[in-house]
Amino acid sequence: MQSVTVAAVQASPVFLDLEATLDRACQLMAEVGVHGADLAVFPEGFVPGYPAWVWHVPAGQSAVLREAYAELHANAISIPGPETARLCAAARQAGTAVAIGVNERNTEGSGTTLYNTVVYIGADGTLLGRHRKLVPTSGERLVWAFGDGSDLEVYDLPAGRMSGLICWENYMPLARYALYAWGVQIWVAPTWDCGEPWLSSMRHIAKEGRCLVVGCGSPLRRVDVPDRLSFKASHLPDREWINPGDSVIVHPDGKLLAGPAHETETILYASIPAADLVGPRSQLDVAGHYARPDLFELTVRRRPRPFLTVIEDDEPPTP
Repeated sequence: MQSVTVAAVQASPVFLDLEATLDRACQLMAEVGVHGADLAVFPEGFVPGYPAWVWHVPAGQSAVLREAYAELHANAISIPGPETARLCAAARQAGTAVAIGVNERNTEGSGTTLYNTVVYIGADGTLLGRHRKLVPTSGERLVWAFGDGSDLEVYDLPAGRMSGLICWENYMPLARYALYAWGVQIWVAPTWDCGEPWLSSMRHIAKEGRCLVVGCGSPLRRVDVPDRLSFKASHLPDREWINPGDSVIVHPDGKLLAGPAHETETILYASIPAADLVGPRSQLDVAGHYARPDLFELTVRRRPRPFLTVIEDDEPPTP
């Protein structure tokens, strides 16, 4: 490929409405496809929305938290499932690879715990994989469980090698290094965070990893939250924008290519020569010639941790 075009889809979901949010996601994929993007990145938890209440409702207010969690769970998805099949079909029709944040049920266990997950889809509609957030941040732990790291992966796209981390996972230096060592070139960062120092962090990761970084924020206005949810009246701040978005696209040299997009719903686009995914590493390749494996060593354990292992008689264990 002569050039690489990426898009940061800074859009609000139809909050806690799964079917309407899927409709919106498919429409936005079609729009990105018309613009010829090789990759579209959606916000953290886009399907069916980021649980914004975790930053405003105190942990002890169980009635309010249970009501919101039940709605989120009812509109969460299983992977794979009919919802991912629909997203894959839309990506295939658009001819665009996609990284999209979702709320995922733990269908391999109780079916009632949720994960903050990014789903990766190829431009041909293939479900490439998923990644569950390793460490939910602060109040997020009232909603999401910890991922086990078994799904850390880098995916080969025609445009380059894609991977990334979710929100404050991007502050985990060892997680970043693992992806650098696996050759990531296009870094996706779906997030709820905004402003500084987050924006500086996106530039730092681009410069450190010599990656094309797509940081996709989560725009949310107070009016986007349905009045039926009691936390809106009792705890949500009385301001127009709950989250301003602040999506950015950053060149592997650390220079801003697009954004930050503040207090708006929009799609940011940026293109770079494909050679720019490689050339900047001639000066700095932190998992190559700038590494010192004789001094520093990283071990990554990607063994799944099942909730239950069943052994029938003398059969080998089956997760």
